[in-house]
Amino acid sequence: MSAAAASGIAQAKRWYWQRISAMVLALCVVVHLAVMIYAVRGGLSAGEILGRTQGNWGFAVFYAVFVVACAVHVPVGVANIAREWWGLGERAALWLSRAFGLLLLGMGLRAVVAVVAA
Repeated sequence: MSAAAASGIAQAKRWYWQRISAMVLALCVVVHLAVMIYAVRGGLSAGEILGRTQGNWGFAVFYAVFVVACAVHVPVGVANIAREWWGLGERAALWLSRAFGLLLLGMGLRAVVAVVAA
């Protein structure tokens, strides 16, 4: 297989994963907004909402899925921006985007654990 063909296949796989993660993100955003609107209209403060998340493993799983979907979705776009707008080469753009994705994953999962364990 030529390098161009391998690059095209890799790009198609990234496109696929971005679309799948977008579907997960869309569902997570709708659920998140619905719950937040319901909670706020019900008179709950941010502190009361946070109190209800402590020790709630359903919350942890939902938001962990949300974070993982972000960590899969965002790097594909970052790599495209790095190549198209900043003029980075393919290898540098992928390195940068993967590093950013790992940063998002680490920070997001840390936040989920902090909220649930608090």
